[in-house]
Amino acid sequence: MGAVVSLTPANGAAGDIATGFVRAVRHLTGPSRNGQAFAGTAAVGALFTSSGGKLGQHFCTASVVDSPDGDLAITAAHCVTGTSGTIDFVPGYDNGATPYGVWTVTKVYVDQAWTSSSSPDDDFAFLRIGQPGSGTPVEDETGAEELATSVPASRQMVQVIGYPNGSDQAVTCQNWLREPMADQLEFDCGGYTDGTSGGPFLSEVDQATGQGLVIGVIGGYQQGGYTPQVSYSAELGASAAALYKAAVAGG
Repeated sequence: MGAVVSLTPANGAAGDIATGFVRAVRHLTGPSRNGQAFAGTAAVGALFTSSGGKLGQHFCTASVVDSPDGDLAITAAHCVTGTSGTIDFVPGYDNGATPYGVWTVTKVYVDQAWTSSSSPDDDFAFLRIGQPGSGTPVEDETGAEELATSVPASRQMVQVIGYPNGSDQAVTCQNWLREPMADQLEFDCGGYTDGTSGGPFLSEVDQATGQGLVIGVIGGYQQGGYTPQVSYSAELGASAAALYKAAVAGG
C-alpha cells in the first residue's frame, strides 16, 4: 500500500475555482481570525528541499507521529508527489535554527487511491525519517503527536500549525472545525498560505508539551484551500489507519 514517490512542492490549490471563490467570499465577509507567528513546537517542522547536504527552500509542513520505531511523520500527499531529489524534515524550525536537528526523508507512503486519482479524500502521507549514521529515532528528540483515526473530527476545537513559504517561522491558530462536505474538514483562520500544507490539525493539545491528537493535515479539498483564510483536510479514517499500519510495517 505504501510507495516511494518522487516529489515536487505544490504550487497552489487545485479544484473547482468558482466554488472556492464563493466559499472565500463568504468567509471574508464574516468574523475573521489570523494565524500568529511563533517559535514553533518540537514535533512539528518544515519540509525542505536539500542538495549536497545543504537545506534549500522549505515548501510544506509535517509532524512527528508516535510509532513503534519512532521514525514516522505525517504530511499531505500533494506535498510529496512529483518532486525529485532529497527532502529534509526540520522539527521545531525557527528563523534558521534547527534545534532538533535535520532529518532526511527515506521513504514516503501514500494511499493507492491518491496514487491512482489524487483523490482529495486521501491527501495524506507518512514519511520515514532518519539521520545517516545515527540510531536515535526522531521521536526520542522531539516527542510525537498521536495519530487519531477514529475520533469524530467535526465540531472540535483544534490548533493548526504550518510554515508559510514567505516566513521562517511557524504560524499557529485555534478555531472550531466545520464539516463542509463528506470526508472533509474545514478550518477558518487567515495566514495559511502555500507552505502550510501538511500542517497538523491538533486536538486535545497538552499545553505543557505542545503535543496532541492529529485528526487532519492541511490538504484535501483544493489541496488545502483556495485562500489563506480557509484550510481543508481529508478526514483521517480507515484508509489513513491502514496506511499508517503499512508504514509501521515498513512495506
